[in-house]
Order: sequence, then C-alpha cells, then structure tokens
Amino acid sequence: MTARVEIYTTEFCGYCTRAKALLASKGVAFEEYKAGGNAEQKREMIQRSGGYTFPQVFINGRSVGGSDDIHDLDRQGRLDALLAEPAAA
Repeated sequence: MTARVEIYTTEFCGYCTRAKALLASKGVAFEEYKAGGNAEQKREMIQRSGGYTFPQVFINGRSVGGSDDIHDLDRQGRLDALLAEPAAA
C-alpha cells in the first residue's frame, strides 16, 4: 500500500506540471484538486497548508509544500520514504 497523495493545482502552471510529473515518475497515484478557479477549494488549500501558491502537495494529509519542496525532498532521498508510508485510514 502507498501513501495517499493530494495536489492542489491551477491551470497553466509550470510548477504544477513539474510536481505532477515527479509524482507520476514515481508511479504514484494522486488526487488532483483544480483549485485555481474554485474559490472554495483554494480557501481549503490555504487553510490546510498555510500556502497561497500552487501547487500544494499533501502526503497522508500532511502538507509537504509545493513543487520545489517535493523536488528538494526527492534530491535528499526523503520523498520515496514518505510515498511508501501506508495510506492514512
């Protein structure tokens, strides 16, 4: 079993594309919330993450930041361990 991954995105966002590509390259399924044009989802994203920029990524309900953050985690060798955690029930 793998972690539950959620990502809040907006249209025409290069950082969102990079983050999704990294997750896809790891073979990770993720739930995408297209929050750019959805005020309610954007409020939810800000409340959950404290971040106002796109994307915002969550692993098992825990905010791990945006595209640069998950790429940093990957370079540090820490992303795979987070993605391998069992999905939160």
